Amino acid sequence: MPTVAKIATVQNIYKISMAKKEEKIVIYRAKSGDIKVSTHFVDETIWLTQQELSTLFDIDRTVITKHLNNIFKTGELEEKSNVHFLHIANSDKPVKMYNLDAIISVGYRVNSKKATDFRVWATTTLRNYLTKGYVINQKQLETVRKNFLEARQLLLLIGEKAKSELLQGHEKDLLDLVGEYAKTLELLEEYDQGDIKISKSKNPVKFEISYDGALELVGRLKENLARLKLNVYFFGTENGEKLRSIIGAVNQTFGGEDLYQGVATKAANLFYLVIKDHPFTDGNKRIASVLFLYFLGNNSFLYKKSGENKITNSTLAVLALLVAASDPKEKETIVSLVIKLLEEF
Repeated sequence: MPTVAKIATVQNIYKISMAKKEEKIVIYRAKSGDIKVSTHFVDETIWLTQQELSTLFDIDRTVITKHLNNIFKTGELEEKSNVHFLHIANSDKPVKMYNLDAIISVGYRVNSKKATDFRVWATTTLRNYLTKGYVINQKQLETVRKNFLEARQLLLLIGEKAKSELLQGHEKDLLDLVGEYAKTLELLEEYDQGDIKISKSKNPVKFEISYDGALELVGRLKENLARLKLNVYFFGTENGEKLRSIIGAVNQTFGGEDLYQGVATKAANLFYLVIKDHPFTDGNKRIASVLFLYFLGNNSFLYKKSGENKITNSTLAVLALLVAASDPKEKETIVSLVIKLLEEF
């Protein structure tokens, strides 16, 4: 269904009977996009010239004139109350205009798909706006509702996990995490309102992590820890075939397409699975964090456009603890949190 593309208020631009009033401009765009008409909103209705009617219904102006004459001649509408001469910008004299009732009457006489589309729009979306002063954007309303429920679920989860032994002493880090998450919701809202223009692509994966590559990285990490005189006897020792299974799951395809699409989604699931599935006897959280950063770095996804890290070291550490303390049924909430922290909507 065609929708109101934009509703804006412009003060003191147009004049009606030489008296200054406020006029709203309603821009109508057809489904096909090839018809776009700016209408003049005055006295709780909209007004169009004959030329604008011709553009709207994509027919010759002489046909519009004939239909209007018949409408007034037969008494279907009274000409006096449905036609006004209005002063508009860039016009030296008043311009003859026709209101919504006249526009719709012409639309019923025009046998075209364009006219049908406009009638549907005018009798639903536009009528609601004229009578109620607003039109509900169901898609945006549903997005707000989804974000609210998601935020509520996440806050309840963090509040509950803050009591766990693993996260004791990390209260400030948890608050910082909530703050970072709130910024993503604010950014998403600005994107929906058109205040920012950021690519919403899935960020295609250029680099896939492999089982052998992951093991090599774990080996280098173990060597570095050993140089620091840390106990690494059990660190990075594989627990069966779990790591191979995790890498396979993250890289899995179906019908030639990745099951986990996009860098952020793959990275978040890799991070979560390495921590929760315990593919190593010791060091799962540290290894998960390193593999996570390694994967993001090789996909040029570590930094924001401003040059800042998308996820700071302290945020990553508290995320690892949050994953470790979480219940498997909370996976979707945790993974969604990581994805939102990474993505620029």
